[in-house]
Amino acid sequence: MSVSAFSALFQTALELGLISSLTVLALFLSYTMLNVCDLSTDGCFTLGATVGAVVALAGHPFLAVPAAMAAGVLSGFVTAFLQTRMGIDSLLSGIIVNTALYSVNIAVMGNSSLLNMNKTDTLFTVMKDLLKNTVFAEQYRVIVALIAVALVILFLSLFLRTRLGLAIRATGNNPDMVRSSSINPVFTTIVGLCISNSFTALSGCLLAQSQRSVNIDIGSGMVTIALASLLIGNAFLGKGRIPVRAAGAVLGAFLFRVVYTIALRFNMPAFMLKFVSSVIVIIAISGPYLKSRIPLMKRRLMHRPEGRENDA
Repeated sequence: MSVSAFSALFQTALELGLISSLTVLALFLSYTMLNVCDLSTDGCFTLGATVGAVVALAGHPFLAVPAAMAAGVLSGFVTAFLQTRMGIDSLLSGIIVNTALYSVNIAVMGNSSLLNMNKTDTLFTVMKDLLKNTVFAEQYRVIVALIAVALVILFLSLFLRTRLGLAIRATGNNPDMVRSSSINPVFTTIVGLCISNSFTALSGCLLAQSQRSVNIDIGSGMVTIALASLLIGNAFLGKGRIPVRAAGAVLGAFLFRVVYTIALRFNMPAFMLKFVSSVIVIIAISGPYLKSRIPLMKRRLMHRPEGRENDA
């Protein structure tokens, strides 16, 4: 692989990794901190992309970001409401909302499955114009994504140290203890899912503006990708303070995209990419378990010949 090809691969993985890391940070809050597996991620990601695209097409690229995040908050609220007030299991709540969001997203897109933004101003085109004739002119996508990721990590680092943030973390660790401490776990769950889904929607909005197009399947498989990235990040930076662990989530998203981009470079058929994602998830999830089993396997192999000699 030539230097230019490697540089292009690295930049592509960095751009997509930073954008998708916002969804990973959303799962970091909901899955790691709140201990809720939110399966509405795919639909919420698409919701953020469609709302952001529609607002940008209306001539408001900056307003598209808070609009998409507000849509994500609404999605998170519905998911949390079904879970906490309607007595529906958290996994089933996510599936129900994810299914409903497919119809909602089609409606937001005006009964279409595709929106074209080629002639529309976006955050990325604005940044490109600002960086014109500078050394960072070709890195405008990375800079926009990096600013968004830095702001989200800063928010999480500060928020999770507040009284409400600590209550959310406590809810994920021990809901019974939270109830005995006069903290309402329903409220903390709703707030946690609303915030995490706003990050997911932000990720979708930025990806749509980066690609300058949206299709109804833009969020397909995002929960798988985000979960794999989160587990990969935990393997490297899974301990320490919140900023370190959040940075680990971003690193995991980047490493996942590196593997994904390399698979594309080998001219792998498009229908095999989902299989590649599944394999990466399997490795990420089973890796720590298999690693813990290696000493036991070594001991068995060391004692096996001795046992056979005794039998003889």
